[in-house]
Amino acid sequence: MPLYLTDDQILLRDTAREFVAEHAPPAHLRALRDASDATGFSRDLWKQFAELGLTGILIPEADNGLGLGHVEAGVVLEEIGRNLSPSPFLATAVAAVEAIKGTPHAAHWFPGILAGETVAALAIDEGSKHDGRIAMQAERAGNGFRLSGAKRFVVHGHVADLLIVAANTGGGTTLFAVPNDATGLTATPERLTDSSIAARLTFAGVEVDADAVIGEVDQGDARLAAILSAGRVGASAEMAGVGGGAMDMTVAYLKDRKQFGVAIGSFQALQHRAAHLYSEMEVARAAVLKAQQLLDAGHDATGAVSVAKAMTGLATTLAVQEGVQMHGGIGMTDEYDIGLYMKRARVLAELFGDQNFHADALARAAGY
Repeated sequence: MPLYLTDDQILLRDTAREFVAEHAPPAHLRALRDASDATGFSRDLWKQFAELGLTGILIPEADNGLGLGHVEAGVVLEEIGRNLSPSPFLATAVAAVEAIKGTPHAAHWFPGILAGETVAALAIDEGSKHDGRIAMQAERAGNGFRLSGAKRFVVHGHVADLLIVAANTGGGTTLFAVPNDATGLTATPERLTDSSIAARLTFAGVEVDADAVIGEVDQGDARLAAILSAGRVGASAEMAGVGGGAMDMTVAYLKDRKQFGVAIGSFQALQHRAAHLYSEMEVARAAVLKAQQLLDAGHDATGAVSVAKAMTGLATTLAVQEGVQMHGGIGMTDEYDIGLYMKRARVLAELFGDQNFHADALARAAGY
């Protein structure tokens, strides 16, 4: 598989780039932040995504979606990252769609996602770091289950219509589709460092019927792995956009800022650092595209996804750190957007496992 976009994918990229840059640039994030917005994103903008068909990229054509793949979803996510656009696209149009695709839940939730009216969230993590351990219990209760436990770092969890919840059912992991108005469910929103909002969810004996199960009871590990792969490669694409946006801003500053009567970009030391950053970002983008292509082809992409998440974490961290340093003192102020890129990069790096988590996973898979 060639590591470049097709003509159709380039057309989609250009459409998404123009739309996101016009309607959700960094100034959009600043406006939501400064207004102390309690939702964390614009619902009107989410409906505009739907009007362009973007919310249905991964939804099959049989369900009135576009029936495209993770490469195309990543094209949109990279533009979201490049503009720091607050959006439920990753959790809803990518991870949640992957979770309920091919299940009876699709008929209930896909129309709302396609219309830009439904927002979904993943309730998986329970500790301060992503580690894959599921302690939440789901006990049999009548013809359904009773959920008890807590989840953390649930992005959009305070406003999501649909919660994809992973719980331990005794014989293994089971996934549940839980509505946000379930009795006994409490959501406590917390603003993250990048001004997005995640929630702590408490399940105090939340009762759901058997129809809430996604897939089979005790057999949720494979589906959960697929959800995480989709989420991780999506987060990697968005992070590549963050790194690319930071790099573009920094290069523009190097061309504009003058010292001793010349542009600082003419200084060889800064040229070397910019060239190194460019090469690291290109390698990271190639890793992301490879992982997306493997997922779309139906191959085992577990290792490639971990490589993509780890490499974009490292490359984007380099991009935002170099950006702040090359901007000098003003890079440490809120006046310039480069600091916003650093904050978004930090949150995305932690989402679904940071570079250390994935480096360790790759090492273990190789027998170390």
